[in-house]
Amino acid sequence: MTTVEIVYRYATPPTEQVAIALAHARDVYGIRQLSFDRIARTLRIEYDATRLNAAAVTKLVRDAGVDIIDEAPLIAAPAPVAGLPPTAQTRV
Repeated sequence: MTTVEIVYRYATPPTEQVAIALAHARDVYGIRQLSFDRIARTLRIEYDATRLNAAAVTKLVRDAGVDIIDEAPLIAAPAPVAGLPPTAQTRV
C-alpha cells in the first residue's frame, strides 16, 4: 500500500448534501481519510495510490459536488532570500 495525500482548495463551503455525498465517496476502496479545514477552505484526502490515482480522486470529489478551485501544494514554497536576484532564488 502506498499512501498519498492530496489537498484541494474549494470556493464555497460544502452543503449538507455535499457532505453526505463525500461520506459515500469515503466508501470507495482506496479512500482512507477525508478532512476539511474550514478556515483555509481546503479538503485533504488520504488515499491508497495502488488502488486510485489523483485523477480518480479528483473526479470523486467533483462528482460529490465540491467546488474545487485548484490543488493546493502540500509543501509551501520557500521564502525568497533577501539580497539575491530573483533568478538566483529559483535555482536549486
